[in-house]
Amino acid sequence: MSAKYKNITLVCVMAVLIFGFSLWCILKPQDAFSDSERRALAQMPQFSLASVLQENADESFMRLFEEYSLDQFPLRDTFRRLKSIAAYYIFHRKDNNGIYLEDGYAAKLEYPISEGSLDYAVKKFRTIRERFLKGTEAKVYACVIPDKGYFLAEPNGYLSMDYDQFYALFRDKMSFADFIDIRDTLSIDDYYRTDTHWRQDKLPETAKTLAAGMGTALTGEYEERLLEHPFYGVYYGQSALPLPAEEIRYLVGDFMEACTVYDHQNGKEISFYDMEKAAGKDPYEMFLSGNLSVVTIENPNASTEKEMIVFRDSFGSSLIPLLAQGYRKITVVDIRYIQSANLQILRDQRTGKPLIDFKNADDVLFLYSTLVLNNSGTLR
Repeated sequence: MSAKYKNITLVCVMAVLIFGFSLWCILKPQDAFSDSERRALAQMPQFSLASVLQENADESFMRLFEEYSLDQFPLRDTFRRLKSIAAYYIFHRKDNNGIYLEDGYAAKLEYPISEGSLDYAVKKFRTIRERFLKGTEAKVYACVIPDKGYFLAEPNGYLSMDYDQFYALFRDKMSFADFIDIRDTLSIDDYYRTDTHWRQDKLPETAKTLAAGMGTALTGEYEERLLEHPFYGVYYGQSALPLPAEEIRYLVGDFMEACTVYDHQNGKEISFYDMEKAAGKDPYEMFLSGNLSVVTIENPNASTEKEMIVFRDSFGSSLIPLLAQGYRKITVVDIRYIQSANLQILRDQRTGKPLIDFKNADDVLFLYSTLVLNNSGTLR
């Protein structure tokens, strides 16, 4: 074939690809959500002269259209997977969009330390203590949950924040709380390979250590059960790699049968483990029904009469059920989904009494992961 016909063929093939994909993008229905990335996808922006002339670049039509075209591109997940495979296995990049693989674990780079974020988080916690706990007899505790980078990043040559410095900074700033360090009870094996979170079936000793730090004893006697549905964690979608499915194992104790678990956000009684969500897009949400603003757990057969308030992120969802053995009542609060300034005015819809009983709390625990503390803008 002559060079002329080769060039004509190349131009025709490129024209078909460019115009074919453009037409496909225009005609195909818009996807609202990416299951693999667990996020909403950008939609076609409203066209107007004002949006085109918008001085704020973040709100301009062209920027919004660029987001839309990237999110709605045909075969998007296929191209993402090809890119990731090439990045990891052909070009041997250490990470792809901040996600790296090591020893069979997918993790996200968490670097550097954001002291401003730590200050913001501690300011929120200090305000809660001064506004709602002053004059009470509640003992205040703090615990930091390490992310997978604590075990994987620095030993394997990835960018890593100084975790010892991070813990020291947090401890110094949280001078009004007794600090409980659980790092010695954990290893990388205690985390899911494809997800951010830790495995509940590996946490009994961690729960005992945390409870002991607050003067409460747990027996840690559980029956281990296997979830029937395969689990693909958040990093499975974000890495866009064909990682193998995992198992979720959860723990059931005799004390749980007598407990009452109530979701105040939706006004209904729930269980420690939500089997409907276990079969959903994010099975980890089975623990305490996922990200709820306020949940109360009452255990009439608790080994003590103590009451506790826990301010937590999603890591707490799988740990707190194990702590329920040692408390008559636990109030679980997530200030990522509720304004911390409004905590005192909230009322229990069933009784009309204050929803969060700061006056009768024996223990108040701030239980947060390094991931949230180093990116604390989500705290309200």
